[in-house]
Amino acid sequence: MNTTAPTRGARPTAARQPASRWLVLGVLLVASVYFLAPVWWLLVASTKTSAGLFTGNGFWFGDFALFDNLTQVFTRQDGVYWEWLGNSALYALGGAGASTLVSAMAGYALAKYRFRGRELTFNGVLAAVLVPQPLLAVPLYLMFSGLHLVNTYWAVLLPSMVSPFGVYLARIYAAASVPDELIEAGRIDGAGELRIFATIALRVMSPALVTVFLFQFVAIWTNYLLPVLMLADDHLQPVTVGVVGWQAQRALGPGAVPLNVVVTAAMVSAVPLVVLFLSLQRFWRAGLTAGSVK
Repeated sequence: MNTTAPTRGARPTAARQPASRWLVLGVLLVASVYFLAPVWWLLVASTKTSAGLFTGNGFWFGDFALFDNLTQVFTRQDGVYWEWLGNSALYALGGAGASTLVSAMAGYALAKYRFRGRELTFNGVLAAVLVPQPLLAVPLYLMFSGLHLVNTYWAVLLPSMVSPFGVYLARIYAAASVPDELIEAGRIDGAGELRIFATIALRVMSPALVTVFLFQFVAIWTNYLLPVLMLADDHLQPVTVGVVGWQAQRALGPGAVPLNVVVTAAMVSAVPLVVLFLSLQRFWRAGLTAGSVK
């Protein structure tokens, strides 16, 4: 008697496996189309003339006018778009860099040092993660108004330097990937706490810190509410506020901004995010074994 023959009960399970795979692939395909369709439309629309945006297929190319659109974007209003891009880079790079360092220091301290009130502090960080950022816009405005920081670079930079989610992520990663043995070895060799943090902890935590930097950079670059509330000077505005301002001007008489210029400006503003994401994604693949004791 052959005891290795498949039983009848195994056939339905084997038959259901391909069906479940196709179902998962179908859901992923629909989700991909849902998220990528607006990006494709933006890319296609940026190559069209203002009249071409309202004729033909919106998801396919027409009269190619990308270079003319780019020229109009960067020369309009004496090249103010360059200033908006520079302001966005200043806010995003400065805020994300400072936020990453603060998150690393706070997360490392919460993970590796025992002190009174540590858990209470961490619970406060968790509570701050749950607070929607728009709720803080008006209190920040009132506080900065009293400090005479409204309509300055600091009005956007200072709030961007703190990320509760970054502190949370850094604390979780430091607890899991920075071995206590490495810290103790550094202390035995005579290294101070600051040197241990700078030479050991930061290197081990680098995958998490790259993620914190990227998330914070994207959040600052795409932020609209805080800059529009804090900044009145057009030369201090980031690119998000500037493009929305152009969009509001497209129906205001002879000085109106053409719609193709607005769309192309929006497309250009997304390019740094794509470049940053593609250039940093390889760091995400570093595993938690980066901090193992050799």
